Amino acid sequence: MKRVSKKHIVAKRQEEHMLFEKKILKATQCNFIVSLHAAFKDTRYIYMVMEFCVGGEIWTKLKEVGRFDEPIAMFCTACVVEAYAYLHKKNIMYRDLKPENLMLDIKGYVKLVDFGFSKEMVHGDKTYSFVGTPEYMAPEIIKNQGHDFAVDFWSLGVLIYELLVGSPPFSSSEPQKIYAKILDGVLKYPPYMSEAARSIISKMCRWFSSMNWHKLRVGQLDAPTVRLIRKGPCYINFDRFPLDQTKAEEEFSGWDRDF
Repeated sequence: MKRVSKKHIVAKRQEEHMLFEKKILKATQCNFIVSLHAAFKDTRYIYMVMEFCVGGEIWTKLKEVGRFDEPIAMFCTACVVEAYAYLHKKNIMYRDLKPENLMLDIKGYVKLVDFGFSKEMVHGDKTYSFVGTPEYMAPEIIKNQGHDFAVDFWSLGVLIYELLVGSPPFSSSEPQKIYAKILDGVLKYPPYMSEAARSIISKMCRWFSSMNWHKLRVGQLDAPTVRLIRKGPCYINFDRFPLDQTKAEEEFSGWDRDF
């Protein structure tokens, strides 16, 4: 269950994003996107009850093993490609790809979560909002030149790099330095990375030559990611955080009327 303080949403001006996230998840039927079972609210929070992805975040698994081998990275990325195909067909840009927003189900298949930065847009149009996670932002977002669905594929290249290396290609503790590196566009590839992987990261092609897309779509592939999922209590694959005992303040502006 995702629980978000309404006061926090209003303070960050995320009302429209939250309503759009609920709308997308409610209308979505895709094996590669987390499904929403129910949404409700009280005076302090909005709540979204989603399917439980027992394997936890790809981010957690990446931290545990350091970096993924190519079959695992390729499988994870192929699942994202399927989710993208579904969303783009419905004129929805995702715009927040990163390992923290990818979850593993019990079979090891990857599902996209968190649609707070998504946007509905007609193909051929451009939008000018400055959104995303700095390491994954495309140059056209940083330069505010107007962006379209292509930004999702830029972030896919960044994801492949991070899965194979264990850290993103453009990083710094300061966002401004990250943006400068992205605009410079200089990529350093570690020696163990295959030529095909380097090619897909710089050109988005060739890497999926061994992927059986039909079997992936209907869930008939044996997911190599299964070996990342630990057996045990239902929460064993998740990072543990101390329980936040503080209560959010009440919020009555009414933006969540239809939530």
